[in-house]
Amino acid sequence: MVVGGCWPTMDLLRSEPMQLVQLIIPIESAHRTISYLGDLGLFQFKDLNAEKSSFQRTYAAQMKRCGEMARKLRFFKEQMSKAGLSPSSRSAENVDIDFDNLEVKLGELESELIEMNANDAKLQHAYSELSEYKLVLQKVGEFFNSAQSRAAAQQRELESHRLGEGSIDSPLLWEQEMVTDPSKQVKLGFVSGLVPREKSMAFERILFRATRGNVFLKQSVVEDSVTDPVSGEKVEKNVFVVFYSGERAKNKILKICDAFGANRYPFVEDLGKQFQMISEVSGRLSELKTTIDVGLVHRSNLLQTIGYQFEQWNLLVKKEKVIYHTLNMLSIDVTKTCLVAEGWSPVSATNQIQNTLQRATIDSSSQIGAIFQVLQTKESPPTYFQTNKFTSAFQEIVDAYGVAKYQEANPGVYTIVTFPFLFAVMFGDWGHGICLLLATLYFIIREKKFSSQKLGDIIEMTFGGRYVIMMMALFSIYTGLIYNEFFSIPFELFGASAYACRDPSCRDATTIGLVKARSTYPFGVDPKWHGTRSELPFLNSLKMKMSILLGVAQMNLGIILSYFNAKFFGSDINIWHQFVPQMIFLNSLFGYLSLLIIVKWCTGSQADLYHVMIYMFLSPAEDLGENQLFVGQKFLQILLLLSALVAVPWMLFPKPFLLKKQHEERHRGESYALLHSYDDPLDMEHRDSHGFHGHEEFEFSEVFVHQLIHTIEFVLGAVSNTASYLRLWALSLAHSELSSVFYDKVLLLAWGFDNVIVLIIGIIVFIFATVGVLLVMETLSAFLHALRLHWVEFQNKFYEGDGYKFCPFSFALLSEEDE
Repeated sequence: MVVGGCWPTMDLLRSEPMQLVQLIIPIESAHRTISYLGDLGLFQFKDLNAEKSSFQRTYAAQMKRCGEMARKLRFFKEQMSKAGLSPSSRSAENVDIDFDNLEVKLGELESELIEMNANDAKLQHAYSELSEYKLVLQKVGEFFNSAQSRAAAQQRELESHRLGEGSIDSPLLWEQEMVTDPSKQVKLGFVSGLVPREKSMAFERILFRATRGNVFLKQSVVEDSVTDPVSGEKVEKNVFVVFYSGERAKNKILKICDAFGANRYPFVEDLGKQFQMISEVSGRLSELKTTIDVGLVHRSNLLQTIGYQFEQWNLLVKKEKVIYHTLNMLSIDVTKTCLVAEGWSPVSATNQIQNTLQRATIDSSSQIGAIFQVLQTKESPPTYFQTNKFTSAFQEIVDAYGVAKYQEANPGVYTIVTFPFLFAVMFGDWGHGICLLLATLYFIIREKKFSSQKLGDIIEMTFGGRYVIMMMALFSIYTGLIYNEFFSIPFELFGASAYACRDPSCRDATTIGLVKARSTYPFGVDPKWHGTRSELPFLNSLKMKMSILLGVAQMNLGIILSYFNAKFFGSDINIWHQFVPQMIFLNSLFGYLSLLIIVKWCTGSQADLYHVMIYMFLSPAEDLGENQLFVGQKFLQILLLLSALVAVPWMLFPKPFLLKKQHEERHRGESYALLHSYDDPLDMEHRDSHGFHGHEEFEFSEVFVHQLIHTIEFVLGAVSNTASYLRLWALSLAHSELSSVFYDKVLLLAWGFDNVIVLIIGIIVFIFATVGVLLVMETLSAFLHALRLHWVEFQNKFYEGDGYKFCPFSFALLSEEDE
């Protein structure tokens, strides 16, 4: 809670009293007024133009401007992300900037950045093409050089062969070759370029089939990836050259190259021209590289300049957008000089809102001040609880089930204690509790750092519930001390055990047992119980009975809270025909069972409580015999049984008839006071559904069926809910046994081998098993079971949870992702 008079004292049990307020704001001060109310964050606006579309509203043009500016800022953020830059968290020195000037500046920066990107794309395209061209010149030149050298070698070989051979046939053959007409020799054309390596095999097959094998293809692998001029991505490619004969084959080859995305480049056979072209291409590449580097430096500097002020600009645009969005929810009066707003605000914030309106009028130099007036309404107000970082997580647990109806009792007050306590009942081990406490203290100590960071989903959830986990850990230490378990090991922390052996050798301890030698162990379970044959039956009995006592106590608390709800809303019907019979029914059966448990513990009786409860229904008049715990028990049982039987029709019949009578009296005008009472949620639902008119139909059959369902649910739920609390016993037993198994069968077993390696392995397995199973899975399991006990067994006794949250217009709620 904020100190210094800024906030009034808030009652977490009841939501803050709310009021429906009408504001009449002059148009010249409307923008500043809404902005100041956003800074205050205590006014929830109602949409008075719900029937109008977004384009028909008053400030649609301004919303479009804000949307366009937000688009430009998203564009800047994308460009910074691609460049590996991030917006600076430190705001620039010149904080003040006008919205209109910002719009012009963003437009200029966007145009400049788009132009730079376009120029860079052209330069990169030219650079990639020249890089590929240089590869073609090199690889194809190597192929032509090797082919020419092989041809020259073959020519020399043939000439030497002709001179060296003296055969009769040889002159004739050479004469036939020499007389061949040079004009009849075929002139071959060629196409060169690069093709993606993954398509090279298909490219070769299609060329072969399309030309029926009348081409010669030569490919050379490029070792490094090449930047494709079209896509701009790194691609592995092969340099190819295709030799063909005729224009028809050339056209086919060109079409196939286009289909396969092969980039074609010209090539000359002249060796001198080849070297000249390579040198020219290399020179142009170096020039382009220098130009591109200079452009990238300039672009990086521009993006860094944008990054310094990005957060400030982004926040300003978001604020303007939500201000105009809120202004669009206001209606304009017939004179078109004022805007009319309606909304909810806490009653305690009246002075703050009025002061804010006055300040906005002065700062905007308006001649007319805004008018603040409270409206009378029968509409249900929103629910507003002021929470802090400690209570907010517990309130979120309750709100996940349903937001409290306006000013009904808030379970969050009791959840702060009961939730971690019920968790600890299932998780009772003070060693594990200390581990949980250390983990959550790490989050609490470094909460400022974590609050400003982007966390993962699981870490963020854990960090948000750090104070819940801290309370769970503290209560686990407390219950662990009661159970006397530290990683399943008992300690004599509060004195010596009350039990001892009959003789110093303790030879008959396992057969005859121990004897009580000292006074009772002062706190928790006596350490001597652990490891004995009777440990499990004793702890089972203790934890099972304790679960029933805790369950009956919490259900009684829920019913008592329903009384305070009925008292607060002035509903005598719910007090006398819901609260009273429910208390009688629950305590006649399970309250009596709790009494028997306590009496048995105090007297040390051997009575069988199962037998007592079963025959209380089957044979109430039968003599109890050895199961009698106190004088008059038989008479009390009959009285309680009759009371439980009477409570069922008491819950069922009177309430629908009394609601019908109230409805009839209301229409005859005999009970005006009932118009403002909240007698029953059923009656309220009828009034809500008909818009609070005075002529709604009262459907008696619906009300009666609803009350019948409610009665059956409570009667059956009293049994099932009590049984549901036995999960406290089951999970506590499971946690204790798992902890004992890990200690006995892993740690002690490894210790018994008298081997360092086995011991280290055993310790590692024990740590991982403890953390993974007991500190993670068991924590989650106990958390979910405690959640169920609160949502179902506790809250269904009194909590309706059909309200809606107070969501004020506040700049503090603007998130980074909100657009």
